[in-house]
Amino acid sequence: MPQAFDILIRNALVIDGTGAERYAADVGVSGDRIAAIGNLAGARAETEIDATGLILAPGFIDSHTHDDRILLSAGDMTAKVSQGVTTVVGGNCGISLAPMPEPVRKPVTPPLDLLDETGDWYRYRTFADYLGALEEQPAATNSAMLVGHTTLRAIAMDDLNREAAPSEIAAMQALVEEAMQAGAIGVSTGLAYPPAQAATTEEVIEVCRPMAAHDGLYATHMRDEGDHTMESLEESFRIASEVGVQLLISHHKLAGVNNHGRSVETLALIDKQMKEQPVCLDCYPYTASSTILTADHARNSPKTVITWSRPLPQYAGQTLDDVMEAMGCGFEEAVQRLQPAGAVYFRMHEDDVQRILKYVPTMIGSDGLPHDENPHPRLWGTFPRVLGHYSRDIGLFPLETAVFKMTGLAALEFGFADRGVVREGAYADITLFNPDTVIDCATFENPKTLARGIEAVLVNGTIVWREGQSTGARPGRVLRRSRKAEATA
Repeated sequence: MPQAFDILIRNALVIDGTGAERYAADVGVSGDRIAAIGNLAGARAETEIDATGLILAPGFIDSHTHDDRILLSAGDMTAKVSQGVTTVVGGNCGISLAPMPEPVRKPVTPPLDLLDETGDWYRYRTFADYLGALEEQPAATNSAMLVGHTTLRAIAMDDLNREAAPSEIAAMQALVEEAMQAGAIGVSTGLAYPPAQAATTEEVIEVCRPMAAHDGLYATHMRDEGDHTMESLEESFRIASEVGVQLLISHHKLAGVNNHGRSVETLALIDKQMKEQPVCLDCYPYTASSTILTADHARNSPKTVITWSRPLPQYAGQTLDDVMEAMGCGFEEAVQRLQPAGAVYFRMHEDDVQRILKYVPTMIGSDGLPHDENPHPRLWGTFPRVLGHYSRDIGLFPLETAVFKMTGLAALEFGFADRGVVREGAYADITLFNPDTVIDCATFENPKTLARGIEAVLVNGTIVWREGQSTGARPGRVLRRSRKAEATA
């Protein structure tokens, strides 16, 4: 009897997610797993895909997202599966949709409004309730979720402009414990944002302590990514070390002209610290960042583009300079009148972006904001941009290295067992792409534009993207953290 599979992918060039060189093979999928790899000429399957000229890689893992709500509100996840992404990590920058034991205060405090400006989606009283909703209403992608420190502060404190009292820290610790027991993979902070700026280092350490018993991950949007980056790195190292957990430095960057070139210093420090404690990092492949609109960020950005404005939505997609001209007012008044709002800031240097991307331990995270009216193009273009622009066109690193950064490396750091690699017995999260044509097409002018070259995407053995469109399937699962995950450089 010939071998039989549910899906048989023939004539592929396999890049297996470990950093090893590509090789030719057929891949057979049965159920949610890769059942066989090799010459499967005599096999048969219900669905066959001819992958001649295509790379077969593990599905990409987006290590930094704000997809907490869209996983439920638009679960086809087109912006992600169209890039080959099969797993997203949410709850970043201190902002998570859960827990929210009482109705969220309105108007929703920035940056909590990046997930939902109405507050209606902050409906999950416990983290278990939220993960339960994800399991009952699956998305097209897998998801793994952090619990946000800023969200916890909004729950436990009546005044966010001060450090937490011991009783408030105890309340937040209880919420962290519940989240970790429910399946959170760790705690995130956004210490650069106003609702968390008053938090002391000691507060963060104490709030995070309960996750140590669960082998949690501490992911941080550091207190400063500009002039005080080095001090912020040291604070991050201290927090993770004292709690006794792994540290993830989110979207590592150097913002502001005074800091251009300083990635030489930061990467040297990170490299040194990796020998002392478990540290990992991610970045996105652009020189512009995006978050809420603040006067400080805009003042230090040569160019600022408005991504959304609640009172003045007509200015989404326009530069702040153009908005000032249209309003007939100065900088301070324009920023004030637009609030609450979001913006893209052009504050980084390409040399730093390339240096951080090339650093071997750097994972890839989009940091996209799916609810912005005019989002940063990283939401739709991050992964094809790394494959096409930086690997193929610029030659920053081999394609095998690019794939490793967004698959095997990420699975290892997050602890996603049996994912991020193409091998027999691994979950069938698979992306097929054309190495000659893959490229991002999303721009700052037209950010919601599909990438080219992503031919097919499977999540847990089910095809979710093929022939340039979603299949409508939603086989995603909630992933927990297991340090038994294996991948090698």
